[in-house]
Amino acid sequence: MSGGSVSTTYLELSQDDGTAHKFYEVTVDALVVTVRYGRIGASGQTQVTAFPSADKARAAAAKKVGEKVRKGYAPAVPGQRAPRAVTRRQVTSAPSTARAVAPVLWRFGTGSAAFGIHVDDEHCWVGNQAGDVYTLGHDGQVLARFNLPDGVKCLVADDFWIYAGCDDGKVYDLSSKLPFAAYDIAADVDIFWLDIHEGVLDVSDRDGKLTVIDHEDEHQWSRRSQGDHAWMVRADDRAVYHGHQHGVTAYRPDGGGELWHTPTRGGVLFGWQEDDTVYAGTARRVVQRLSKASGAIEATYACDSAVYACATSPGGRFVFAGDAASSVYCFDQDGTRLWKLGTGGGSALSMQYRDERLYLVTTDGSLVCVDASEAAVSAAQQGTVPVARDVKLAEALPAYAPATTASAVTAVAQAPTGSIVVQCVQDSGRLRVHVVSEGYDSSWNVQFPRAIREPGARYVVDALHPAAGGFYRVRGDIRRLL
Repeated sequence: MSGGSVSTTYLELSQDDGTAHKFYEVTVDALVVTVRYGRIGASGQTQVTAFPSADKARAAAAKKVGEKVRKGYAPAVPGQRAPRAVTRRQVTSAPSTARAVAPVLWRFGTGSAAFGIHVDDEHCWVGNQAGDVYTLGHDGQVLARFNLPDGVKCLVADDFWIYAGCDDGKVYDLSSKLPFAAYDIAADVDIFWLDIHEGVLDVSDRDGKLTVIDHEDEHQWSRRSQGDHAWMVRADDRAVYHGHQHGVTAYRPDGGGELWHTPTRGGVLFGWQEDDTVYAGTARRVVQRLSKASGAIEATYACDSAVYACATSPGGRFVFAGDAASSVYCFDQDGTRLWKLGTGGGSALSMQYRDERLYLVTTDGSLVCVDASEAAVSAAQQGTVPVARDVKLAEALPAYAPATTASAVTAVAQAPTGSIVVQCVQDSGRLRVHVVSEGYDSSWNVQFPRAIREPGARYVVDALHPAAGGFYRVRGDIRRLL
């Protein structure tokens, strides 16, 4: 369709086997070419490029369209084809068979089934299927709320940064008050779980595929493992550990090949890692500890039902597990079961231990804080537990939604003292972000939200941190410089 000097070409690629279901739209408006692409039914990702003449803009647009047509894209009408279905984890939760209930200190109901959890020195984070992410203090006080466009698959941390992977195919950076889409995963990837290490995103999916994306949201490599339904991915400097229906496979971080593969007792439903080991919770009622160096199974922790979640204390001194029968377990490092207690409200779908407390997110949509100290557990086994505090959401609590345009970002007339200025620049046909302020390598790219990039625009950030891959990451708020 066209109108005046503006012309738009809309294409779709949708395959019957579900391996591709995406769109590509190119709009030419005088000297500017706007490309929008992503999962059919989603708003997608946008790139804007300015050219010195209208002829060059039209030629660039024609080239982009031609490349996609050669790959199988065809003209279509937006909205006629339904969005591809997104797999949500289907779980069952039976009552616990434990004789005693865990010593729950507080419980916060998020209102929807919750899968994502992260606990750091200051905060607890929980994300649910309704797209809500809450930040709480360790005492259970609700501090902030984020409203994301779709259900939260998982929450992961990479040093200072907190990310939420969502059903809309985007991964949102929640490190400042205004969340941003940091990564936009290809439409043919049905996300099950993800991890981020040094700015590199690792995605595991329904078909047992592992997809690796760099800090500039560009595809690096992918591998299909031996089993499907890949609910585990963990990464470090030495490998990416991919857990699926037929075990755990370790791949070189650069995509150079498989390091090892270890069959597990049952399909992998959850994964955890420490410095030298990875832990796989399986459908066959066990958690298995694997050596990162060789893949050898070093210990097995036996539960009484399928394991939905697992975690450890620092260094793996204690191993925790949550099963499909609303129970939580603690094991010694060698596999000896120390205790089993009921959660008092659903099965744990994710968990994390910190400072003698075990944090769970459960099938009833609650974030639960359990006192996992020896004294509290011993008292619980004898039938004495504290009265759990029911945390309420403050009515006046503000909710933060993602910024999708540059105009959604607060504008300032000048850079505050101590802040850093970055600028959007054209580089090899793509709109990159480089540092303008002195004291930084101006040739390095800055990991920066694509939705708010505009040619020549300048932004102010609170801090930049160098990453191992030779790029900068933003820490703190982003403001537009007028």
